[in-house]
Amino acid sequence: MAIRQLSETLINQIAAGEVIERPASAAKELIENALDAGATRIEIATAGGGKALLRVSDNGSGMDAADLELAVRRHCTSKISETLEDIRTLGFRGEALPSIGSVARLSIASRKRDSTGGHEIAVTGGKIAHMRPAAANPGTIVEVRDLFFATPARLKFLKTEKAEAGAITEIVKRMAIAFPAVRFVLSGSDRTTLEFPATGDDHLARMAQVLGKEFRDNAIALDAVREEISLTGFAGVPTFNRGNSAHQYAFVNGRPVQDKLILSAIRGAYAETIPSGRYPVAVLSITLDPALVDANVHPAKSDVRFRDPGLVRGLIVGAIREALARDGSRAATTGASDMLRSFRPGFQPNTQRPQVGGWSAETSPSRPYQPTTGFGERPQASFDGLSMPTARAEPQFSPQTAAPEPNARYPLGAARAQIHANYIVAQTEDGLVIVDQHAAHERLVFEAMRKALHSKRLASQVLLIPEIIDIPEEDCDRLMQHAAELSELGLAIERFGPGAIAVRETPAMLGEVDAHGLIRQLADEIAHWDTASGLSAKLEYVAATMACHGSVRSGRRLRPEEMNALLREMEVTPGSGQCNHGRPTYIELKLSDIERLFGRS
Repeated sequence: MAIRQLSETLINQIAAGEVIERPASAAKELIENALDAGATRIEIATAGGGKALLRVSDNGSGMDAADLELAVRRHCTSKISETLEDIRTLGFRGEALPSIGSVARLSIASRKRDSTGGHEIAVTGGKIAHMRPAAANPGTIVEVRDLFFATPARLKFLKTEKAEAGAITEIVKRMAIAFPAVRFVLSGSDRTTLEFPATGDDHLARMAQVLGKEFRDNAIALDAVREEISLTGFAGVPTFNRGNSAHQYAFVNGRPVQDKLILSAIRGAYAETIPSGRYPVAVLSITLDPALVDANVHPAKSDVRFRDPGLVRGLIVGAIREALARDGSRAATTGASDMLRSFRPGFQPNTQRPQVGGWSAETSPSRPYQPTTGFGERPQASFDGLSMPTARAEPQFSPQTAAPEPNARYPLGAARAQIHANYIVAQTEDGLVIVDQHAAHERLVFEAMRKALHSKRLASQVLLIPEIIDIPEEDCDRLMQHAAELSELGLAIERFGPGAIAVRETPAMLGEVDAHGLIRQLADEIAHWDTASGLSAKLEYVAATMACHGSVRSGRRLRPEEMNALLREMEVTPGSGQCNHGRPTYIELKLSDIERLFGRS
């Protein structure tokens, strides 16, 4: 079969299959062009989920007739010269506009700021129409109609209009977070108008617009530098989490990305602090020399490749864990909101009937005073053993410890009562705190065990007969590079020929170990991230399980000194705001919240 040159239109349609996967892809490319043009106001309008109409208007630098003529031709760009080593713009491939024009009806009207008139050019199914003068404001308006009309097969793979409109919304949100100084407006017949006013240099204010005002109250600032890479942004406290990872945003040199390495680092940083099936909320911005990152991995530019991925991952994990240790022990403000919502008046004003299903006036411990029964000895019997703590706040778990300094301030306050032999009620300066004693002590024990875990070599168990595991030679090489690190964790390995590893010692904490599975899992992880954190995480999981069984149990009566000592230790222990399973250890209720319950505010 003879080889022939493909037509320009067919080449563009093939490229469109990679660059323009759906309406949201087209929206992303057009918004990036507007931002590269220096726009401070970008308006996006859609219809039919972006399939019928996608219009992006901006007040950027605009284009003249010569620029417009080149803009719709393949591989024409003003953003790079002769090298891919110094990419400082969002777009640079010169594929977006010709790709869109090859599968849709594309029109571009633009005017330079210093020009008296504008021009318009149209591309329909890859055919470029003649340039013509047009009335236009300074900036550019790109209108895409009937996306994929020239490639009907592509339409079959698109989702519903609602789903496609939602994908465009997500793109706009990511761009809005990355560029807080730009005003974004998203409107159309298929949606309610969404507007993000410019917030200037106040990144947190823009994040609050996108992620909700609760994020501002539950975010911890990040600011870390390692070698030539800097990390800024905000990470939510562990108890402020979501049911999916859609609220995790990452940016590399201002470019929104969905990189697996970054998402994995976020997940690793929150290990043992988030419940299974829940995801943290985080916004990370990584800045580094463009030569140290490859943004040309995929035509959509959503993936990047770092020259030193281990350095980037370590920076993210270290920065988030340091922030959580510094300020992550506080409870999420949403806990108080959920608590307030759970409070409901027991009776309706007129009928004196319970409002909540399953509530019984006869069995409720808060039932009204009954003259026939009286408030006698029998109803009070269950309170006989109740501890009556004072305001003293002892620093240790011992009744003999000395009293604290008179002017000392304690965020978790002083214990006032223990209810249902499980919850400690403490009074703070401006409210009260309710502590789950088992969850709190579980976290304290786990942190103590983890500290011991990393302070010295772990005890190991010598195998009577070494386990020989056959694995590829390259995996053997990677494992032996980390042999010293694995030895510190109690796993002693040796090379046994070109394609085998001999396991001579295993960590005593793990008991009986599936050495074959463990070695293969470590080899896979090291090949992927060039780290050996899997074994460490497994040991920490064992430590967490032991901590759970060695903690103060629910149902145990605590003395006032013990309760106050628990509060003091929580205040100085990193991550004490949630247990090893990610559940909150305490809920804080401000005095203003309590007054709201009684209608006093």
